[in-house]
Amino acid sequence: MMDNPVIIFGAGGLGKATLEIFQENEVVVYCFLDDDKRLHGQEIAEIGILGSMDDHGYTKFIGKKCDAFVALDDRELRKGVFKMLNDRRKVMPINAVHPKAMISGNAYISYGLFANAGVVIGSFAKVGIGCILHTNSVVDYEAQLGDHVQVGAGSVIHAGAKVEDNVFIGAGVTIAAPLEIGKGARIGAGSVVVENVKAGATVFGNPAKEV
Repeated sequence: MMDNPVIIFGAGGLGKATLEIFQENEVVVYCFLDDDKRLHGQEIAEIGILGSMDDHGYTKFIGKKCDAFVALDDRELRKGVFKMLNDRRKVMPINAVHPKAMISGNAYISYGLFANAGVVIGSFAKVGIGCILHTNSVVDYEAQLGDHVQVGAGSVIHAGAKVEDNVFIGAGVTIAAPLEIGKGARIGAGSVVVENVKAGATVFGNPAKEV
C-alpha cells in the first residue's frame, strides 16, 4: 500500500477506471481535478471533483503530501499535465496497475502507466512514459512501447515488436512478429498488422493497409 494519497487528473471514464484500480490496491484517492467546471463539486464514488487541473491550491501538495496520476485520453492534454508536474512539482505521475494485471519482474516500466485488468507485460518488455494499456491487452516478451502509446482492449503486440512514441492502437489489434510501428501512427480496431507501419500513417484492415 502506498503511503501518500493520490490526486487523479481527469474525471472522465479513464479517471473512473483509475479510481477503481487504486481502490482495489487499497490506495487512498484524495480527489479528482478536471478542467470541466460543470463537474466541480460533484463526486465519483464519494471522491470529490474539487477543481481544475492547474489549481495551485491542490497541486501544491503533489510531491509533498500527495502523489498524482494523469487519467486523460487526449494525448496532448495528457502530455501537457505530465510536463506541468515535472516542471512545477519536480515529480512524475505514479503508475496505476490493476491487481489482475500480470507484469514480468524483468519488464521495464516507466512513469504514469495505466494497466487495466488482464493486461500482460512480458519478460524484458519495455513500456515508456504515460502509456495506456486497456483491458486484456498484451505486450509480449521483448516488445517495446515508446512514450504515450495507447493500446486498446484485447490487442496483442507480439514479441520483439517496436512501437514508437505517440502511437494509437485500437481494440482487438494484432501486431504480428517483430515489426516496427512509426511515431504517431494510428492502427484501426481489429486490424492485423503484418508489415512495418511508417511514422504518422493510419492503417486498417486484415491485413492492415494505409488509409
